[in-house]
Amino acid sequence: MFDSLSDRLSGVFDRLRGRGALSEDDVRAAMREVRVALLEADVALPVVRRFVDRVTEQAIGSQVLRSVTPGQQVVKIVHDELVETLGGDDGKSAELDLAATPPVVILMAGLQGSGKTTSTAKIAKVLKERHGKKVLMASLDVYRPAAQEQLRVLGEQAEVATLPIVAGQMPVAIAERAVQSARLQAVDVLLLDTAGRLHVDPALMDELKAVAAATRPRETLLVVDALTGQDAVNVAQSFSGQVELTGVVLTRMDGDARGGAALSMRAVTGKPIKFAGTGEKLDGIERFDPHRVAGRILGMGDVVAIVEKAAATIEQDEAERLAARVAKGQFDLNDLQTQLRQMTKMGGLGMLAGLLPGMKQAKQALAQSGADDRTLLRMEAIIGSMTAKERTRPELLNAKRKIRIAKGSGVQVQDVNRLLKMHKDMSGAMKQLRKMGGIKGLGALFGKGGLGGALGGGAMPGLGGGGALPGLGGGGQLPGLGGGALPANLNDLLKNK
Repeated sequence: MFDSLSDRLSGVFDRLRGRGALSEDDVRAAMREVRVALLEADVALPVVRRFVDRVTEQAIGSQVLRSVTPGQQVVKIVHDELVETLGGDDGKSAELDLAATPPVVILMAGLQGSGKTTSTAKIAKVLKERHGKKVLMASLDVYRPAAQEQLRVLGEQAEVATLPIVAGQMPVAIAERAVQSARLQAVDVLLLDTAGRLHVDPALMDELKAVAAATRPRETLLVVDALTGQDAVNVAQSFSGQVELTGVVLTRMDGDARGGAALSMRAVTGKPIKFAGTGEKLDGIERFDPHRVAGRILGMGDVVAIVEKAAATIEQDEAERLAARVAKGQFDLNDLQTQLRQMTKMGGLGMLAGLLPGMKQAKQALAQSGADDRTLLRMEAIIGSMTAKERTRPELLNAKRKIRIAKGSGVQVQDVNRLLKMHKDMSGAMKQLRKMGGIKGLGALFGKGGLGGALGGGAMPGLGGGGALPGLGGGGQLPGLGGGALPANLNDLLKNK
């Protein structure tokens, strides 16, 4: 979502970092470029003015201009101001307030097409799986065809209970029945999916007010579509003026929107963004963290997101089994196949590259190599075309068998050779475990001889096995990720996922 803005800002700051000293004119020239980049990203004009003025005021101070690394100091100031603009430093405002006598009611509001019903199911799944809450969902949308049925189906997929549908019942009556049912079933959290409109109108607001009066929600979350840009901010302002909102859910953050809605929302409405939708699937949602989003915008990556995805997708038993094998210096093609499948579950190559530190270079290297998510599937197909014995002992493969494997998997013999070389390189990296005190499997997977060359031709500099991923792995639970800076955190995440 922030690719364009990130590219523009990276260019500005790369020039600043290249200077040994900065003058006031240098800072003001850079801030003019930042202003243009923010406006092109569809950030609200008042927000841009306030942002640039605050950064400029701090950046032309003597502590920055006389600093040994003035360019880095300016980047830090911009990062801190981005965090403040996105929601502040404490992060508490982004948490759901569930400190009330059950059932805690969460009211979901928004226009039609904003992703309200899907977001309701996603949040319900988060509350159930990550917070251990007993959740009930109820659809109050009696106007859109099959809206109530849609929530019921999503509830089955998320394994969350939904209120039985009663034909002809109106929204306020459904809400009251939902609250009563939640009490009888000892439900912790009740999510009410309200009806939307194509635009903000009195009928919509009157219905929301009536439902709120009947249920007294602890949280009233407005769901808005990030792809609508500044119009999303206008919608939030309109709702905020009529209903007591407590937060915003910004959907389609994985789309190609320019990012202005996210950067403007908190500053314009005063309401925190609590969740960000990152995909169509029910696990495609994450808590909105200003620090992590600011890091993505400035190309610093989001290592925590990779760890969270790993914790949510990798099975504990499988991780321990693979860790034990790698600790002994064992890494065959069956293990490589497991790693490839884990990467697919975590979102694929594009998703991971977008979360890595230096993500601009990571994405460029990925594009230049020609590797994409289909690459993972082709590599799995190659391994699947081998016999069990060949997967365990790839050195047994001769030229004749390689030709048969290539035909069986629909690739060229060169692709089979690249995969085997990649496995050899990764296996060598794994055998350095005892010397390194950590595992750099994903580094080897991305690096020279890895995915950069396996099916795309060319290495992926900046993602290689020599330590480009210092923040992941180490403790042995995740053989495919990184070098050792977060072993305790990662183990805790995996044990409590």
